[in-house]
Amino acid sequence: MALIDTRREQMFPVLSAAQIDMARRFASGEPRRFAPGEMVFDVGERGVPMWLILDGSIEVRRRDGRGIEVPMVVEEAGQFSGEVSQLAGRPALSTGRAGHAGVTAIPFDAAHLRALVIGSAELGETIMRALILRRVGLIEAGGVGSVLIGPPDSPELIRLHGFLTRNAYPATVLDSRKAGEGHDLVERLGLGASDLPVMLCPNGTILKRPSDAEAAACLGITPDLDPEHLYDVAIVGAGPAGLATAVYGASEGLSVLVLDQRAIGGQAGASARIENYLGFPTGISGQALAGRAFSQAQKFGAEVALPLEVTRLVCGTDKPGVRPIFTLELGNGSTVRSRSVVIASGARYRKLDLPNFERLQGNGIHYWASPIEARLCEGEDVALVGGGNSAGQATVFLAPRVRRLHLILRGSGLEASMSKYLIDRIGALPNVELHAHTEIARLEGDEARGLTAATCRHRHSGAERNHALRHLFVFIGADPNSSWLDGCVSTDAQGFVVTGPAAQPASAGQRPTFSLETSRPGVFAIGDVRLGSTKRVSAAVGEGAAVVAQIHRFLGGSSLDGTAGVLAGSLTPSL
Repeated sequence: MALIDTRREQMFPVLSAAQIDMARRFASGEPRRFAPGEMVFDVGERGVPMWLILDGSIEVRRRDGRGIEVPMVVEEAGQFSGEVSQLAGRPALSTGRAGHAGVTAIPFDAAHLRALVIGSAELGETIMRALILRRVGLIEAGGVGSVLIGPPDSPELIRLHGFLTRNAYPATVLDSRKAGEGHDLVERLGLGASDLPVMLCPNGTILKRPSDAEAAACLGITPDLDPEHLYDVAIVGAGPAGLATAVYGASEGLSVLVLDQRAIGGQAGASARIENYLGFPTGISGQALAGRAFSQAQKFGAEVALPLEVTRLVCGTDKPGVRPIFTLELGNGSTVRSRSVVIASGARYRKLDLPNFERLQGNGIHYWASPIEARLCEGEDVALVGGGNSAGQATVFLAPRVRRLHLILRGSGLEASMSKYLIDRIGALPNVELHAHTEIARLEGDEARGLTAATCRHRHSGAERNHALRHLFVFIGADPNSSWLDGCVSTDAQGFVVTGPAAQPASAGQRPTFSLETSRPGVFAIGDVRLGSTKRVSAAVGEGAAVVAQIHRFLGGSSLDGTAGVLAGSLTPSL
């Protein structure tokens, strides 16, 4: 059954008179009357408030990039409009018109909505749950958001669909090769193969072979950042560590900006199921965990900018007693400024050193196993390289969906690098074939056909075996994503950021370096990019929480020369 059928009361609760009175204290304006049939909000409209209905009704409909509208729900007195987009003032994903008798409703813009969900715990829980479930319901129902047209197995469409999915934006995929709507739309629009994939945005805009940044701009995902605004903390990376910093920092009154060049969740966001994270005995997908953290960060007022790549950190002044201002240069040519910086940029996936590898990336070679990839290789033979927990989680997720999975290991077994519960589960899978002391020797395929085969070589005997397959999953670890630091802070030979006393030994008259602080005062590093970190989601979240206390001490505790000082306004609550 659909979510709207099983959890309708939670998705569309009716507030009591007392709850309405409480909510009115946080309204951003006076009640407004809409005539019958009048547009209350429309798809793609920015800054749409949440509307709390006093009398009458709002007829909510979903509409996708083809312009097709489908009725969703009629919200009546005591109910409220919107979904999680309203927490940050992002464009609306649905359309709403006043019902046959009109409607009178109270507006709550993004800032006042956040104040409401924080200011009233009971009411805030009801509203937050409804907003989150509505977004999930939109994704589940389909027929809303963007429409992607092209060959479903093309690297560009897989990338684009993955970008939208990992950022929880609904999208419908139409196959341009088969007879049907996708093929008909391609012909009707006069599109050629070189134009595909095409993205039909909800506002009617048509994008040919869009980049992630172009898609985000069309959907209003990427906010307009003011280069003159000074944040308390800028966080580079929206993985578990960065999102934890955003939640704890924003909830304690810091003005927070999170930047990531792709999606929320980082590498953990691509995990099919995390089963050893405290508090989730049945496990949780990385995407679900990241989505919850993202909603929390928005609830407390953190600003999240996607997909924006930070290309360079410009270091602040080294003058004694002068608090630095850091500048981050972005890939789109703009800049942002902050009083402190948290490096949570994680790591980049390692690649196999093979001649044909680069051009087959995304065309049969994958670095994560999401439902998108699982659908592409359903019923086929696949290979997976790696022996860590990420490889184990991907194996357990993929195996029930494929005909055979070849698990390729350079070492003698899984015991040295994988959790026992995953080893036991893999051992019970009848279609997983373990190849120990083995490595990929050659890849076959080209840009037109994609990956077609892989040759494995036993590292001791030299014996080779060729496997016909179209999908290879690579989980061989990652290298620190720190090149953008441009020498601003100290790193080790591999690029991991050094923190604590090892980064900057204390000298006479100066305060000791905080444990998560780098060689540059005011710049902190957490998560996988930090030298000596524990490569676990729970450890990353813990460091994200711990670093906020150190940022507070840096901003408002003691100045760089050891004298007491308070940075005016840095700890002022934003709500």
